[in-house]
Amino acid sequence: MAKSIEEKVEEYYKNKFDEYGIRHFGKTESINNDISNALSEAESKSGGKGNNYPDIKLLLDDGHSRRIPVMIEAKGGKNKLEKLDKEGNIILETKFASDSKEGAKNPHKKGDINYSTITTYAVNGALHYGRAILKYSTYKEVLIIGVNGTKLDDDGVVSDPECKAYYVSENNNMLPKHVKELDKSLVLLKQNNIGKLYDIFDKLSLTDEEIEKLKKETETKLESRIKEIHQRIYDDKSIKHTLETNEKLYLFTGLIMAGLNTQGIKRLEVSDLSSNNSEIMNDGTLVLQHISSFLTARNAERNKIDLINSLLGPIFRKKGMWEPINGESLIKSLYAQISTDVIPLLEGNLHLDFTGKILNSLSDWVSIENDAANDVVLTPSYVTRFMAMLARTNKDSFVWDIAMGSGGFLVSAMDIMIKDAKNSIQDSEKLEKKIRNIKQHQLLGVEILGNIYILAVLNMILMGDGSTNMLNDDSHKIYKQLSFPANVFLLNPPYSADGKGFNFVEEALSQMTNGYAAILIQENAGSGNGLPYTKRILENNTLVASIHMPNDIFTGKASVQTAIYVFKVARPHEEDDMVTFVDMSEDGYTRQNRKKSSQEVNLRDTDHAKERYEEVEAIILGKKPKTSYYTEANGKVIHDSISLDGNDWTFSQHQVIDTTPTEEDFKNVVAEYLSWKVSQLIKKGSENDRI
Repeated sequence: MAKSIEEKVEEYYKNKFDEYGIRHFGKTESINNDISNALSEAESKSGGKGNNYPDIKLLLDDGHSRRIPVMIEAKGGKNKLEKLDKEGNIILETKFASDSKEGAKNPHKKGDINYSTITTYAVNGALHYGRAILKYSTYKEVLIIGVNGTKLDDDGVVSDPECKAYYVSENNNMLPKHVKELDKSLVLLKQNNIGKLYDIFDKLSLTDEEIEKLKKETETKLESRIKEIHQRIYDDKSIKHTLETNEKLYLFTGLIMAGLNTQGIKRLEVSDLSSNNSEIMNDGTLVLQHISSFLTARNAERNKIDLINSLLGPIFRKKGMWEPINGESLIKSLYAQISTDVIPLLEGNLHLDFTGKILNSLSDWVSIENDAANDVVLTPSYVTRFMAMLARTNKDSFVWDIAMGSGGFLVSAMDIMIKDAKNSIQDSEKLEKKIRNIKQHQLLGVEILGNIYILAVLNMILMGDGSTNMLNDDSHKIYKQLSFPANVFLLNPPYSADGKGFNFVEEALSQMTNGYAAILIQENAGSGNGLPYTKRILENNTLVASIHMPNDIFTGKASVQTAIYVFKVARPHEEDDMVTFVDMSEDGYTRQNRKKSSQEVNLRDTDHAKERYEEVEAIILGKKPKTSYYTEANGKVIHDSISLDGNDWTFSQHQVIDTTPTEEDFKNVVAEYLSWKVSQLIKKGSENDRI
């Protein structure tokens, strides 16, 4: 029986490896147990259970214990090498846009997973295998190669071979990086070329722009998919009546904990949920067991584990959650969707405030205590990062937030601290020790609401592990007892608290001996509504900057006008100290109501938003700005002193409007007068004509 083109392509490249003296492994051959187990553990290319069989497998070895698996997939057909999306990303699973036609060979419903790109295209299939290796084995990097061909010569050999290779690693958040040097030839895979090839790999790290792009894409997908799942819950009356409003938060976080990979703990598979109709052995008790194992493996303290179990236990023990309906429990049904749509987006080291995304995504339906008073308003990540930079956060900072919400400020601060450490510490052992110290000892957060606290803990645990100093308590009662050498304070306080929330600020700053603070607060707190706290704060701290923010940064959630106030701590404000006032009401972003649009549409960079925030950051930190959107000349920046009464901190209070007429004003008035005079003459002429 004649071999297919695909088999001939596979044979062509195996012959090449023989020519190069490269040991290669076929579909059913095993390189080692670690790789075989990973391929067996992962979903098959067409979904569901079943082994994964790459056409060709290699194991690169530089002789210094750095081994990199190579997964190769062969195809034989026109345009079958790879399929990319509009952004140039390799497509994996997609979703069917509509139901299949009646009588279709492979029937499907709208929204079902579509694996066709993985099974049809060489690179896409190879990436599927590569991600299985990274997810289920001990390897942290992999090379994936797609090979293809369409024609045979007279000897039956492929005459138009083509290949494309990508390096994929955990350090690069599993974003494939094209290895263009392998497109024309695979000779670099020869043993005597491995050193050169590894050097190429090591230079394929993500740029800051790529990381930010990846973050935004991931956040957008995450928020969209969570909303889809929640909409399903909201639309299904039986599900809706099973869960009380805030229990949805616990449900999401619990299922996520059960589904994430943790060293030493096998992740919960959908197939592990058997939908037993038993009070003792059911899907709910199994999920709770996995949650406890997850928290223990992540080194969470016993009191945190007990607290989380007390919050999650009642939800997963509800009969309506685990009792099978048509043979499947609600828990299993929801977990199947979360496992496919959400979990993959959380596996990486992007340092996302993803639990903040959960809360934002559910904000249309989730009720939070005092929510009417805007007490729980999640600060956008671009603002939390901006404020952390304004407060001079670096690898040696000790950062705290005593009304932390889901931990967004601490997530941004940790990200900045770790990046600073990586940029300044070359020794890998010292770097690892420093990062561990940052996570375990240099962050502190306090949150009084249990349902929000659990999100902050999960946020920090997943960043492995910054939850050590996360406290579920009333900061007003414990702030004096906190032994923490804070030199960075970040806060978006409850605006209904005393002094619009400045009572939190006074308490925190009273415990600090140096450093900076950045506070996002209702702006009128600085024009008298924050008294007497604002006046007392100036007795021991210097107001460095006042930034008038856009009035819609909390679009769809809160409508208060906010400002960021930046302080130098433990240095009394003097009457002749100059304060920098900035009008950032135009920050380059266009926003729409969150309830009427996706997050991607809700926030769009329409006028150099990134550059604008960098410019204001430079202005406040005393650096030379690269752009000039905000200057004294255009009235967007004012340098002025304030009184010591604590009631003149807003931009508008220092804005001087020049009422002196200009030549342009004179021209406009004359033009308007002449226009009016001409219209009167025309009108009069029309009246004479009628006479």
